[in-house]
Amino acid sequence: MSAASDYLENKLLDHVLTSTGYASPNASLYLALFTSDGGLENNTAGSQTEITTSGSAYARQTIAFASASSGSSANSGTVTFSAATANWGTVSHVAIMDASTSGNVLFHGAVTTSKTIETGDTFQVSASNLTISLA
Repeated sequence: MSAASDYLENKLLDHVLTSTGYASPNASLYLALFTSDGGLENNTAGSQTEITTSGSAYARQTIAFASASSGSSANSGTVTFSAATANWGTVSHVAIMDASTSGNVLFHGAVTTSKTIETGDTFQVSASNLTISLA
């Protein structure tokens, strides 16, 4: 995953090139699941297709990353979502968010293989399987 949202790109540029500092508003980062990439690049909440939380047992999960090396950083531990209590649809994209609900998209990208999550299924990202790269 190497796509930074417009929001994050602007924050990083301001931080590095101007006197406007940037610090993530929360100490934790969250992994969110989506059924398409709509609204992720420009951080438009109304057009994003995040899995619904209503009666589904879906919730964003905290995610941590190892120190960066050679322009990349990978998740440092396995991230496991709760078993679905209703069909979630087909997960095709993920995003790193700065809040457990609402908040801002920081990084986003397509999963290697889309996964349909039905009642009873879980979604998991093993340690080191989600890499953020800056080019």
